Amino acid sequence: MTIMLNHTIVPARDKAAAAKFFAGIFGLKRSRTGHFAPVRVNKQLTLLFDDEADFDAILRRVKRAKIVFGSAPWSLEDGKLNNWGGGRGFYFRDPNGHVLELMTVAQ
Repeated sequence: MTIMLNHTIVPARDKAAAAKFFAGIFGLKRSRTGHFAPVRVNKQLTLLFDDEADFDAILRRVKRAKIVFGSAPWSLEDGKLNNWGGGRGFYFRDPNGHVLELMTVAQ
């Protein structure tokens, strides 16, 4: 069986504008913007543009729930964000102790 990448999420300040720009520059087709602003690269791959506002909303909910968070897997309780790769990210534990990671730029 061949493994293929089906989609990836692309964080953007304005998902619709980013998808429009990317599709226009590369001559690709855009689909209707909903939760994501999709751009079809080929039969197998779609780029899903998403607003960084989602990151901010999740961070607000984590803070409101008084969930301890940190900037790295080895620093889960420093209450800081990291800026790895030029984006923003943080880590926190779910009620079962699993460490979850949220980031705006894939590493």
